[in-house]
Amino acid sequence: LLKKGACVSCHGDNFAKPIDPAYPKIAGQYADYLYVALKSYKVDGKNVNVGRSNGVMAGVAKQFSNAELKALANYIATVDGDLQTIPQSRFR
Repeated sequence: LLKKGACVSCHGDNFAKPIDPAYPKIAGQYADYLYVALKSYKVDGKNVNVGRSNGVMAGVAKQFSNAELKALANYIATVDGDLQTIPQSRFR
């Protein structure tokens, strides 16, 4: 699935070294967040207020079923990366 989507070509080695600083580091991101984000790229464009707008990611996400997107999200979440959860003393 990773080769089919060519994820590494933009998000970089280990999904933590993007080729452009504007691209997100996704290694270690929460699986649920990744899954929802990937699904939101598949929105058909009829409602501009729904989904995410990125032509490249839309083309990538549309070639996968939702089950495949879930599998990709689950795998990428297990990859070690720079992302961290920093505990806060209280909510603001």
